[in-house]
Amino acid sequence: MNEKNLLKGNIAIAKAALNCGCSCYFGYPITPQTDIGEYLSLEMQKNELAYVCAESEIGAINMALGAASSGEKVMTSSSSCAVALMQETLSYAASDELPIVLVNVMRAGPGQGYIYPSQGDYNQATIGGGNGDYKIIVLSPSSVQECIDLTYKSFHLAQKYRNPTILLVDGLLGQMAEPAIITQNPYPDSDTSSWRLDGAKNRPSRKIHSLEPDQNILNQHVLKLYQKYRTIEQNEPSWEEYLCDDADVILTAFGTMARSAKAVCNHFRQQGIKMGVYRPITLYPFPYNRLRELSYKAKHIIDIEMNMGQMLRDVRLSVLSNSQISFIGKPVGDWLKKEEIINTINNIIKEQYASI
Repeated sequence: MNEKNLLKGNIAIAKAALNCGCSCYFGYPITPQTDIGEYLSLEMQKNELAYVCAESEIGAINMALGAASSGEKVMTSSSSCAVALMQETLSYAASDELPIVLVNVMRAGPGQGYIYPSQGDYNQATIGGGNGDYKIIVLSPSSVQECIDLTYKSFHLAQKYRNPTILLVDGLLGQMAEPAIITQNPYPDSDTSSWRLDGAKNRPSRKIHSLEPDQNILNQHVLKLYQKYRTIEQNEPSWEEYLCDDADVILTAFGTMARSAKAVCNHFRQQGIKMGVYRPITLYPFPYNRLRELSYKAKHIIDIEMNMGQMLRDVRLSVLSNSQISFIGKPVGDWLKKEEIINTINNIIKEQYASI
């Protein structure tokens, strides 16, 4: 029987990566994710797996690109401003259809910022800073247990769709510890034999590259990628609902901010206000359809983020004009506290609910 252990989010991710067969890790130290590389530097050597502390973030992501082309399960990890340096190669990996898992444990920005709590990398992860038309699968855990579960899922989706996948983790969650179970990886390994570069002794030679001088071939390649993205958008959206079925007011939040939102929801439920919480687990593909369904009944959607409204764009695209939308945010610093959110919501909806 599996037992719960007290684990930091970063260590939980590292353990889960090993548990699901990660054979290659390339990284460069930057807080608040350095624990991942530190843990793997010992454990991967014990198991004769490939671990490299690269000379830079650019070096790390390009090593990951090369290893992924051989069909290995590959992971890199970094944070915010350092992930910005990886954007060009992420665009290459999307075009090359290579299953790299990137763990981004967020710190504050813009620029170099610092390790203050923040959720400022939503746009970077879901829209991206690389060139051209491409998409990256993005998963966002809300607990240490989900750090484990979504690490498994990140590797699974990356391999299933041959696409880079980002596990987007709040810096707060990477550093906090709570009880969690290192479960078994529930996903089967994907067959990579049809595309990996492993020597052409008994088959025709292959190539993986994103440079294509023929505009017609490149055009068809991008159209094929978008057929895959439509499949992902149809099959993979994931979310959590908390007391949403009868909710007049729905709070939207991702990552650990959703935990504060649930506490706020419980407070208003005790006051007789029908409130719920909607948390997207996949930030790409964003679960638009279900939030749109809920917005037909809800009078008000209130988006809560530790940034200046980066997910708000997707919330608005979901809701359209079905409900009124408000935003509560803070770019960096002390995590938005339950009391701060309650006071702000009181002002937002006091006309709707004079009894608050």
